Amino acid sequence: MYELVRRLTLRQLTLEQLPLLVIALVIAEMFYKFHSFLLETGAFLLTWLALGALHAALKSLFKRAKEDANES
Repeated sequence: MYELVRRLTLRQLTLEQLPLLVIALVIAEMFYKFHSFLLETGAFLLTWLALGALHAALKSLFKRAKEDANES
């Protein structure tokens, strides 16, 4: 977590990671009822990781599509 905060700019943290964190928190609160703090925290962190990976994949896909459109 420290590395995340240290390496990312304030803009990246607020515009990219904060919405993903909030979405992951909402998903965890609504659906994860393991009756174990450790399991629910782990599931929340994995959800945040998966949302981040999906965000990065979509971002690169749209960037590539935009570059291809500009070349034409």
